[in-house]
Amino acid sequence: MNKEQFDKQKIIDLWITGSNDDFETMVAMLDAKRYSWSLFLGHLVIEKLLKAYFVKINEDYPPYIHNLLKLAIESKIEITDDLKFKLTTISAFNLNARYDDYKRSFQSKCTPEYTFEWIDKIKVLRLWILERIKL
Repeated sequence: MNKEQFDKQKIIDLWITGSNDDFETMVAMLDAKRYSWSLFLGHLVIEKLLKAYFVKINEDYPPYIHNLLKLAIESKIEITDDLKFKLTTISAFNLNARYDDYKRSFQSKCTPEYTFEWIDKIKVLRLWILERIKL
């Protein structure tokens, strides 16, 4: 798609819809006690919203990256130490191309307490980004 066909609102809406779908699946995986998958989907929830925000701010297609901190910086979001910590930690939940030994190690880290703590943070961050998209 070239710049002449660029429909900013349509692209933003597509990213938000994808994020909302992943949010529902994240909750379903949490309910099924598939904790590592729930956190993986939580990463996608935030990534897609940051990409929607990137489109809003930059009026361009988002980069093909999964690093949430880099997306936030490129979207001109003010980065506090707390936000940097959250985005860096949530980025580590992206297990798409990880080796099986890393996945097993991550799965053992995903206790119910750890997972619920981070899902709560993802939910708050999700609403925070959505507010900025709608401003």
